[in-house]
This record gives sequence, structure tokens and C-alpha cells, in this order.
Amino acid sequence: MLLDFSQAPVTETSLASYFKKRLTRYAQRLRPPPHDDTCWYLGNVLDRFGRSDQLFYYQDGHVTLRPLALLYGDALRANNDRERCLLLQQLGDMALFLGALFPERFARHGIQRDYFIGMGGSAYDYLADNARQNRHIFSELAHMFGRMLEMVADACARTNAVSAADILALYQRWLDTGDPLAEKQLRSLGIELNGSQRLQ
Repeated sequence: MLLDFSQAPVTETSLASYFKKRLTRYAQRLRPPPHDDTCWYLGNVLDRFGRSDQLFYYQDGHVTLRPLALLYGDALRANNDRERCLLLQQLGDMALFLGALFPERFARHGIQRDYFIGMGGSAYDYLADNARQNRHIFSELAHMFGRMLEMVADACARTNAVSAADILALYQRWLDTGDPLAEKQLRSLGIELNGSQRLQ
């Protein structure tokens, strides 16, 4: 029997609603809590970047991420304030998403949390003064960027708790049968396996 890693059925009508509910739950722990509008905005950011075509771009025959510093340069060279605001919104949203979900990956390349806070917070700060709408959201994101990173990371964290008994049962099954699906599940839990480890 395989471990069931799924949660209860999702009853939300959209991915944005699902994330908004999780963000709101975390936001209630903060003092003062962020506005409900900010949680909706962040839910929509997570929904948007859940689609790879919204996060990555195609350049020189490769799909890649646009570096935040280049987005900032694009914003500085923008032809008008509307274009600048759109680029800075993309910059802020990407800094929040990447800084919350992939901090270890960037840290291996020397990019620390402060970089995301500086880039994203500054982008949102500009939008708080110059955007056509949602200025109160951008102001809150700018001033609470570090906490927003934590909120987004928490909303996206795996919440399925696997008991020690479940892990031991799965490990025993793998030892007895060599089941590749059990092996995959164990590796996803961070358990290193050696193919020669079998019960005798």
C-alpha cells in the first residue's frame, strides 16, 4: 500500500483562492496583520507564477529567468511611467516569489535574503507612490517585505505531516520488495538509500 501524500480534497475555485486562504491564516499571526487586499494580491501572484510562461522567458534558444538586476535596468530605461510601473511590479513580484520559495538555491550563488528585500521592497516602494491603483497594497508590501517572504514561504510549504511509523513502514516495504515508487517517496522525504540495503 502506498502512502497517500495528498491533502483533503481542494474545494477552492481557483489556485489564487487556495493561496489566499493559506496566506490569511498566516497573516493572522502578524501584528498588525496585513490587509485582506494584500493577501488577495499575493494569492494572485502565486497563481500567476504557478504558470511557467509567466515566470520564465525565452532567450537565445533557452528558457530562463530574467535576473532581477536586468529588470531593474529595464525599469530605469522605460519610456514612460506606466511602463516603468509594470516592470517594477514584475520585479517586486518576482523578488517575492523567488526569495520566498528558492532561498537556498540563490544562497548557493551568493544571493542572500537581503538582496530580495532590497530589490522587491524598493520596487514596491516606488509603486506605492506612483502606481495607478493598489497603492496601499504596494506600500504594505514595501514596508513588510521580509514578513511577506515568510508569509509566501509558509503558504507554499508542504503541510502533509508523515509520521515516523509511516516512514518506517514505507522503508520496510522498500527493503522487502525494492518497490521503485516507495524508493521515490523515501527520497522525496530526504532519506538517502543504497540499493544494496535489503533485509537478509
